[in-house]
Amino acid sequence: MALKVSKRGEVSPFIVMDVLRSGNRLQAQGKEVFHLELGQPSTPAPKKVINAALKAANEDAIGYTEALGRSDLREKISEWYWQRYQVQVPRERIVVTTGSSGGFVLAFLAAFDQGDRVALGNPSYPAYRNILRALGITPVGLETSSDTRFQPTPQILNSLNNPVDGLIVANPANPTGCMIEQHDLERLCVAARHRRIRLVSDEIYHGICFDFDAQTALKYDENAIIINSFSKYFCMTGWRVGWMIVPEALLRSVECLAQNMYISAPTMSQIAATAAFDSIDELEQNVFRYRRNRSIILNGLIKMGLKDFAPVDGAFYIYVDVSKHTEDSETFCRDLLLETGVAATPGKDFDPLKGNKSIRLSFSGNPMKIKEAVERLGNWLAK
Repeated sequence: MALKVSKRGEVSPFIVMDVLRSGNRLQAQGKEVFHLELGQPSTPAPKKVINAALKAANEDAIGYTEALGRSDLREKISEWYWQRYQVQVPRERIVVTTGSSGGFVLAFLAAFDQGDRVALGNPSYPAYRNILRALGITPVGLETSSDTRFQPTPQILNSLNNPVDGLIVANPANPTGCMIEQHDLERLCVAARHRRIRLVSDEIYHGICFDFDAQTALKYDENAIIINSFSKYFCMTGWRVGWMIVPEALLRSVECLAQNMYISAPTMSQIAATAAFDSIDELEQNVFRYRRNRSIILNGLIKMGLKDFAPVDGAFYIYVDVSKHTEDSETFCRDLLLETGVAATPGKDFDPLKGNKSIRLSFSGNPMKIKEAVERLGNWLAK
């Protein structure tokens, strides 16, 4: 007789990771793969970060930290908010997490109960939905469009037939790269607060902006939960370290959850991350490269007739409509990988309802690799 298996694990896969696994298998067979599926900087962590980690490994006893994180790192993050946004954030409200993923789990557990309803735009990062479902919280998809830059708006919130307890906003967004301009972000924060909706703001792509700067939602809503990470702008994906800014009313709950769930974020990564804020010149060179890659891929898509894509304001993604070629984005991406070596993510990963007609391409890699991948995609579609 089979033993019971929890229903919590009956969530959809994070398809991008399945695509990565398939690409890695092809590489193991000696085939060349162009990784446009993964939102991961191809450059290493900044030199000062690496040097700080090496120094710590040689000189420090690497033990646990407090659940909220090292005080020196939390102080650096506090200073960053004043320098970057002119927003004062007390160190005591900052929680260092095991990447942004750990932050989302803590945020959802602390802010919402089983059966609560949390709204999020379609398309959006799939882990939002899947974590919510695993925790017994109901994700409520909001239909967005290019008219709203694929972002939630006060009007969309007004159109809901049933109330929601929370709203997740990503700015810049994954998979679209679309951003919310400051006045629109303020209006959305006001609308959410008026409806007693807890705002969870995903700001992990802050710093990677091309046409205008991102503003933190904390400027307009002191009760918002802010999630950020050292993975994207700071190029520290595998170090698994991020942070939250938490309202005082939730701080003790988040601390107790963190103590019991993972004790503390990786200490070595926390020590290294403290040096990340002294590496801005190096990091801005990466943003310059992303901007160049954006031009390469946008020009290539337009030449091959793929002109229907979301505005790419920030992050390093393009969400493009491929409905003239397929209505099955999973099969499209599987065949593209097998026949050309170009790995892309099917839109179904981000939008369960309409994502079968779209794909996401990441341009975070080497410019020459991006250029060849675009050429291979164009040649494949032309057959």
